[in-house]
Amino acid sequence: MSCRIIVADDHPLFREAMVNTVRRILPEARLEEAGSLADVLRLASTGDTPDTLILDLRFPGLTCIGRLAELRQHLRRTTLIVVSMVDDPEVICEVMAAGVDGFIGKSVSPEAIGAAILAIRDGEVVVDYAPSGLLPHLDAPSELEQLTHRQQDVLRLIAQGKTNKEIARALDISPFTVRIHVSSLLKTLNVPTRTAAAVKYSGN
Repeated sequence: MSCRIIVADDHPLFREAMVNTVRRILPEARLEEAGSLADVLRLASTGDTPDTLILDLRFPGLTCIGRLAELRQHLRRTTLIVVSMVDDPEVICEVMAAGVDGFIGKSVSPEAIGAAILAIRDGEVVVDYAPSGLLPHLDAPSELEQLTHRQQDVLRLIAQGKTNKEIARALDISPFTVRIHVSSLLKTLNVPTRTAAAVKYSGN
């Protein structure tokens, strides 16, 4: 099935690599390229509504996350995917809260990027990125110290047996934001489950 996809990035080399990735997974797609937000809006205002928009977060014209929310309102029927080097969990939460359909880190493999794009287009909520900071130390206190204050709050409530909805109410944030924090803290603590994270917290 043919579809229209806009790849928006101001770095030509990465834009070309992303176009090649999309062409590999969606060979029938009609691909268009944009180097700024003005280019995106110009392309989106002509022809069929874009099926998917893949764009960088740090991008000419995209001066703040509020502009991302405006773009979401402008392209209500378009799957909106952010692909960025940003790996700050708080920023990623803000990006997702702005209404995008998925977030992919530029540091993950091309195969993982392709798989994530397909999953997001199929309706899954995907946040896939590899933190680029220092590797966690092996001892539990150092790992726990690497969590943000909000992640520590979430972990404390997980250890109390709270569900995501209960955590969301306690911290006055959305359940989706809780999910992002949980995913990030599991990566930082190098554990596979909430239960394992609670055990590590309790043992500290």
